[in-house]
Amino acid sequence: MRRLWSAAVELLGRREPADGLALFRIAVGLCMLYSIGSMAAAGLDQVFWVDAADGGMLELRSGDHWLIRALGGPRAPVIGALVPLGLLLALLVTVGAGGRVVLLIAGQVYQAIVRSDPTIIGGYDLLIGNALWILFLAGATATLSVDARLRRGSWRPAVEIAAWPRYLLILQILAVYTTTGLSKLGVPWTPAGGFSALYWVFQEPTWRRFDMGWTAAAPAVLVLQVATALTWIWEISAIFLLLFYYYRATPARPGRLRALCVRRDLRLGFVAIGVALHLSILLTLNVGPFSWISVAYYLNLFHPDELRALARRRPLRAGGEDPAHMDSIPGGRDPR
Repeated sequence: MRRLWSAAVELLGRREPADGLALFRIAVGLCMLYSIGSMAAAGLDQVFWVDAADGGMLELRSGDHWLIRALGGPRAPVIGALVPLGLLLALLVTVGAGGRVVLLIAGQVYQAIVRSDPTIIGGYDLLIGNALWILFLAGATATLSVDARLRRGSWRPAVEIAAWPRYLLILQILAVYTTTGLSKLGVPWTPAGGFSALYWVFQEPTWRRFDMGWTAAAPAVLVLQVATALTWIWEISAIFLLLFYYYRATPARPGRLRALCVRRDLRLGFVAIGVALHLSILLTLNVGPFSWISVAYYLNLFHPDELRALARRRPLRAGGEDPAHMDSIPGGRDPR
């Protein structure tokens, strides 16, 4: 128990360059901007987020968030004020101005807007809200931000922040994928249904961007069956990527799977499948910013030093995602 406690203390005490989380902050700000802005640009903010008494589509009553209730419910004047405020806050998050206060307020305002009608809230809304909360806890405007320029005289000062927020974000996206896969228990997602789920998705006109009738032809059906199987298996197994991090942190221990994880960067395959999946969704279906925010979370799968290496097209080190901390888990040590 003492060893586990010591390992937990060491894990929570880790620090790393702030660049990685700053890039994620920028991506989250842009996703928030798109999520609110796309609704406002189409005039749908006054349709879906406003109560029927003020001209909205549904009777929303008081909404599903403390802020919207405190302001009197999803009335037209309230949403008319919150939407531009949300856009302004999204811009401030993106450029990194206002520090933790802006991140905290942005998270609450965003949730107030999207929860004004809880029947249409999407998984991407939860991902954006959770990201803003963790960015607030992390203090993610330390670099690549207006704050950094004002406080340190540089847009990109070499500063460090706690690493545990990034670890939480890794757990968040992997948990989302795995629970999503586990929830797909309908027969069309399984061999019993011929892996026909994506075939039926493309025959349903609600979400598709254009006519997909051609996917009913035999060659396309086979491709969709393979894609369905790959998507389902990939989602369910996502949580096992945590083993990759554990094995790379304990390279001295025995085991063929550990040796494979030390030699090969399995994250690259995981990310490649994920990017292909979300690119396909973006091209064929209109499901909001789900793909954008999901891919944004991928930035956290890599240590900031690894992101720099990838940007410079240098190979990642086989010894671990954070070589300086390979001895952080009991039994793990740097073999050099």
